[in-house]
Amino acid sequence: MNGLIIRPCRVTDAPELAALYHRAVREGAAGHYDPEQRAAWSPAPPSGEEWRRRLVEAQTVVAERAERLLGFMTLDAGTGWIDFAYVAPEAMGQGVAETLYAVLEGRARAAGLTRLETGASLLAERFFGRRGWRVVERRAVALNGQHLPNAIMSKDLGPGLCHAA
Repeated sequence: MNGLIIRPCRVTDAPELAALYHRAVREGAAGHYDPEQRAAWSPAPPSGEEWRRRLVEAQTVVAERAERLLGFMTLDAGTGWIDFAYVAPEAMGQGVAETLYAVLEGRARAAGLTRLETGASLLAERFFGRRGWRVVERRAVALNGQHLPNAIMSKDLGPGLCHAA
């Protein structure tokens, strides 16, 4: 990814990440969820202290190019939960998610985590599945009068191993 920078989230990123999240849901997930489901999932870009807190308290990494945010992922290093994994619709399929994920998995391994988990949308399920994740449970999340199918997924990282040369 030429010119792609991965960096920690700053509290000042919250409004731009909210807009990116909203567009990723409304446009990027269009092939997997109908308009009513997407509107229930993200009726408006998130805002306020709760949104900022979720970004800042987790290990949130953002991808940017030319000072424009293209995606973000969050990891709760205490539990191994990946909460957010979103890419701007115009950057999908360009390696942004792969790069963000590689950074977070590396951090998880460095922290000694042996398992990662997430609640994956239908779109994210394919992404995680290609990286060795497995579906633990299929479910439908009720949001604003709609039911959105998703899956609880996990990946065992195993203990960190060092091999002698």
